Amino acid sequence: MPLSALPAKDGLKKALRLISNHVPPLRSSGGLSLPRSMPMSRKGDAAPDHAAPLSLEDVLSIPVLATNAEDEAADAAIAEGRFFARQERWEALEQRIAAADAAREATPGGAPMADLIAYGARADVVNAVEHALNEGLALTERVTLDGIMSLERVRLEQARAPLLSTMVALTHLDIAWACRRTLARKPHHRARASLTSRAEAHQSRATALLSQVPDAARPFVAAARCALYCGDTGSDLRQIADDYIGLIRLDPLNPRHLRALGTHLAEQGPSGLSALELEARRVAAQVQDHWGAAGYTWVYFDALARSDAACLGVDVAFFLDGVADIVARAPSQERINLLSAYCSIALKPGQDTPPAAAQVRAEIAEAAHWLIRNHLRELHPMIWAHAAAGFDNDAQVRSVRQFAERGRKDALRAIADLFRDEIEAGHRVVFTPDGPEVMAG
Repeated sequence: MPLSALPAKDGLKKALRLISNHVPPLRSSGGLSLPRSMPMSRKGDAAPDHAAPLSLEDVLSIPVLATNAEDEAADAAIAEGRFFARQERWEALEQRIAAADAAREATPGGAPMADLIAYGARADVVNAVEHALNEGLALTERVTLDGIMSLERVRLEQARAPLLSTMVALTHLDIAWACRRTLARKPHHRARASLTSRAEAHQSRATALLSQVPDAARPFVAAARCALYCGDTGSDLRQIADDYIGLIRLDPLNPRHLRALGTHLAEQGPSGLSALELEARRVAAQVQDHWGAAGYTWVYFDALARSDAACLGVDVAFFLDGVADIVARAPSQERINLLSAYCSIALKPGQDTPPAAAQVRAEIAEAAHWLIRNHLRELHPMIWAHAAAGFDNDAQVRSVRQFAERGRKDALRAIADLFRDEIEAGHRVVFTPDGPEVMAG
């Protein structure tokens, strides 16, 4: 799915609310040595079993959020768009997207409501194609074409309304991306040539549709045009940067645009990575009044996680100043979880990471200490799970419950490792609304 189309966690079906309050005990790992015994609560109690290690839940307590305002707002917007589409209220959909875009309506986390409403309106069509591809149906099956052709007819019936046309273009992009994703997961797919041809056709149609939409100061349309660069490794670097600068000027408070710019530049190979530093500083200067140094950080955010080469060009001190400015300006627990998971999980070096890049990753990862100790109050498992997947919008998730549980386990391990000394001394760490407190075991 194009990066500008939908927030990362929305693509993973809101698994936070599926998490059980009770999960199997998590044994210590990664070299963390947990205490082997706990003091008896009263005289006459049975002696503890010294052979069995404690679970992390015995020494670490942190609230796990079952739902949050961000997910609720995003769900409501997607449901609103789906309702308009299923009721065939296309004129009302156009008006609603226009109103949300003009007012810069956004979720608490900054996701534009216009994008979410448009996603809901096309979700049935995209999901049907994705399901058909996952089931191995041939591209000649009607299910792969009926939905998008119906939207094309709606567009004509609505006199090529600009925002409906943009929504149809985004549908084509989503289908093109679904074809590419199938090819990436199954390199020897028997219909490889057909999938490649279909992806190119949908990409070309999206480009053609967006070229017909009148230029206007609309973040929704500008974001859709930038989404055309997703997966395209042959784009002109100056055009990518200029298009994103225009979008960021229209919607400077949305960090997704800044992150997508860095990702798309990194996808262009060595030339894109060479331009990354310059464009990150260019964006930082443009959004300084809104973000301080954080504009630089957001542009590099995903590029660093995915590319060792990007690590060799980043100004670590500038990047960390940006992390501090994100916390100072947007200290929500969603953001704190995102930054903590990024530093603790996403930046871990791989086996082939060069020493110089590994050093950069380690220096930035040190920020997890003050982020968790000073700012973390609750756990958002899906964010941590998504960090472990490299913030891949298209991560294949067979069970959202298990995916979220893995995120919870990863988070607990990372937090326990940070409090290693306290835990090994026999203490218990309890996260309260005022921060973590170290208590007697």
